[in-house]
Amino acid sequence: MTAPVTYRVTIPEDIHPVTLFGTRDEVLRAIEAGFSRVEVHARGNVVTLTGPVGDVTTAQRLIEELVRVARAGTPLGGDAVDRAIGMLTGDASPAAVMATNIVSTRGRTIRPKTVGQKAYVDAIDAHTIVFGIGPAGTGKTYLAMAKAVNALQSKQVTRIVLTRPAVEAGERLGFLPGSLSEKIDPYLRPLYDALHDMIDPDSIPKLMAAGTIEVAPLAYMRGRTLNDAFIILDEAQNTSAEQMKMFLTRLGFNSKVVVTGDVTQVDLPGGIRSGLRVVQEILTGIDDVAFCRLTSADVVRHRLVGEIIDAYERWDSRQLGEGRHGRTGREERT
Repeated sequence: MTAPVTYRVTIPEDIHPVTLFGTRDEVLRAIEAGFSRVEVHARGNVVTLTGPVGDVTTAQRLIEELVRVARAGTPLGGDAVDRAIGMLTGDASPAAVMATNIVSTRGRTIRPKTVGQKAYVDAIDAHTIVFGIGPAGTGKTYLAMAKAVNALQSKQVTRIVLTRPAVEAGERLGFLPGSLSEKIDPYLRPLYDALHDMIDPDSIPKLMAAGTIEVAPLAYMRGRTLNDAFIILDEAQNTSAEQMKMFLTRLGFNSKVVVTGDVTQVDLPGGIRSGLRVVQEILTGIDDVAFCRLTSADVVRHRLVGEIIDAYERWDSRQLGEGRHGRTGREERT
């Protein structure tokens, strides 16, 4: 059995221990939980790590990465430590991911929190059309919105266009009470919510009145050419193949398109194939088009959300397998 080793990590003077360790040493406790064979002790600005050499070496690298994250102003807590340990296990740099600033607004900075989210954000920078495909809670729409606000603030574009299909009402909204705006608002509410997180709510009506920000159902995109715009199509799994083609061909000069959706949550009527599924078969491999696939590992909501997604995927796989076996049996009897 290899004898334990002891390493000491000195925290730089410009990082206050509370900033790094968290209130009540939450970060230190999370490091101990992530490295069960390592004893972690802090005294002043020195952290002592004792345990097997491999675990201690990784824990030391983790603390060094967390110092870089804290220096960038990213708040640290137990969840951040857990994600950082996962990144190190996958040979990625937590600081390269978690210290990336997308947009600073209203006293807070929006950053990617996982390797998948960082790859998604980088793809938006590098490509004209990006598809963000993944389950709920992976930040697909929120990060796209942050990139849109950043592009507007830095004058890369002159307007933001946000759209999603009102498929639950079949885009036949006449039977609903109220004005047209009141009818479609419930389907666009998630986009408004994200906007309010990133832009002063008092300025949003003025920006919308000026056409700088437009939030509209997908049906309103038909027949238009969108130049100098950052365009986001949300809930794209609920488009038909024809609607997806119509939307993508709205692309004008100096514009960027981000399409987000979850192919496991399609609400289309039976017999209509999701345009988000079809487009992957059509556009994969085309230059300047990127497909980013986020997974349960990129969920940044409650820990249970990722576990729920994984559980449903396992259940779907079992159902698919049972269906195949059932069809085989019937075919043999025939």
